[in-house]
Amino acid sequence: MTDASIYLDHNASTPLLPEVLAAMLPYLREHFGNPSSGHAFGRRARAAVELARAQVAALIGAAPDSLVFCSGGTEANNLAIRGVIAVRGDRRHLVTSVAEHPATAVPCTWLEGQGVAITRVGLGADGQVRLDELAAAIRGDTALVTLIHAHNETGVIVAAAAAAGLAHARGAWIHLDAAQSVGKHPVEVAVLGVDLLSIAGHKLGAPKGVGALYVGPQVTLAPLLLGANHERGLRPGTENVASIVGLGVACEVARRGLDERIARFLAQRERLWRALAEAVPGLRRHGEPASCLANTLHLRFPGVSGEQLLARAPELAASTGSACHDGHGQAPAVLLAMGVAEPEARGALRLSLGPGTTDSEIDAAARALVRAWRSSLM
Repeated sequence: MTDASIYLDHNASTPLLPEVLAAMLPYLREHFGNPSSGHAFGRRARAAVELARAQVAALIGAAPDSLVFCSGGTEANNLAIRGVIAVRGDRRHLVTSVAEHPATAVPCTWLEGQGVAITRVGLGADGQVRLDELAAAIRGDTALVTLIHAHNETGVIVAAAAAAGLAHARGAWIHLDAAQSVGKHPVEVAVLGVDLLSIAGHKLGAPKGVGALYVGPQVTLAPLLLGANHERGLRPGTENVASIVGLGVACEVARRGLDERIARFLAQRERLWRALAEAVPGLRRHGEPASCLANTLHLRFPGVSGEQLLARAPELAASTGSACHDGHGQAPAVLLAMGVAEPEARGALRLSLGPGTTDSEIDAAARALVRAWRSSLM
């Protein structure tokens, strides 16, 4: 078995961008000051953090002071969900969907154990959250609607503006887990109408272990951690300066080249789809192509499991679902929610592209998967 040489798992994690590494290195070496210190070393670190804050904010069309840096998407989601419930008084109801990432689904379940009422709305066959169910689920005591913006497995992009309108009509706030969409899809908080939005650095070429939460001006939160007054008191602890610098540069790179990146992703995704569909009768793709992330192709191969396919294509790094889900070998929950029967859902495979993906890698991946599928049927 050879090591994988074709990486099509960018929804799990991305390589560090060269520009990001170059920007980070000085803050791992000579610029080591504490950003809360008043001397020159501290002031230099503080300036770097604030520049990064402005760079992240610019990518999502937000004010810099609305960004709170944290350790990643999971912490941002927890701060948003649990922080809202802690301050909204008698609003003890939360609405989410049946197919969320564990970083939001598990905090919701934990809150349920603390007496918070949770309503989980279903998905249509296209992977979209059912807006009619969402409208019916939001009540007068609903504190928050929390949804994944672009699904980490299928790539389906939720109708966020419509969901926000439904939430606000009943006085609820709305939070989007935008870990997968930021840097791959246009994300502007004013256009989406959201109150809270989570970002994960390692999904767009920044390091693991850094992220941010957008907190709208109308929102109040209770912190998860207690300590000093860092990050407006919402995230105490000395800032991870080098990684924050990296996140800022990654967002700046994404902002400058987003349209070109999306066009390239679309062309390569459809090239991969055509090559596979021509060779694999009965192959199915999930989600309407125009309503999915440009870099994500979620497929269902007939007669085999996704794990079988990957085992027979060792040169390819891809996945059968989220890297953060337990229970490998099980049918993806998102497909079951979309009405796909369990035996067929086991044939799912997620192929996610990155800025460094080449056309030759796309062609080689298609050949490897076709060979793997045919050999699995023998």
